[in-house]
Order: sequence, then structure tokens, then C-alpha cells
Amino acid sequence: MQKVVVLFNSPHFDARDYEQVWDALRAAGHSHPKGLLSHVGFANPEGGWTVVDVWESAEAFTEFGKTLFPIIQRVGKPVPEPRLIPAHYVYEPETMIA
Repeated sequence: MQKVVVLFNSPHFDARDYEQVWDALRAAGHSHPKGLLSHVGFANPEGGWTVVDVWESAEAFTEFGKTLFPIIQRVGKPVPEPRLIPAHYVYEPETMIA
């Protein structure tokens, strides 16, 4: 499986919208989406909101999108077009278990 980076840039989103989406995802049972390796959401210095994810595969993201995109639509903002980019390398630190 090829890991992918998924980029969302939305000039229409802000922190409140982002939190609404996460609240709805948690309510739908997606606190830890299957296949999501890394997630960062931040206010873009140029305006709007940006999300950078790393997924274990494009298929895993596509499956999650079946839940994500309707939730974004319910927030009432335009659904940003995701960019899927094959990851060349993903650093995954080892987890220490005591």
C-alpha cells in the first residue's frame, strides 16, 4: 500500500468550522479514523484553514471521505477539494510501551 499525503486548503473555513467537523466525526464514531496516521489542522497565514493528513492508503482516505464530506456539507461551507499526493517517506517513531 502506498501512503498518501492529503492536503485540504479552505479559504472559507475557520477554527470554529474545523471544531464542528471534528465534533461531528467523534459523534459518528470516528475519533481515530481507520488508516489515518497523522493529522494537523491550522489557520493558514494567508487566510482560511489548512489540513495536512498522512493516510496509509488512498483507499483508506476514500472510505473515510464517505463520512467526512457529508459532515463538511452540514457545516454549511463549500467542501474543499482534497489533493492526494503519494508519500515518498513517512517517519513513524517507535512507541515505547512500559
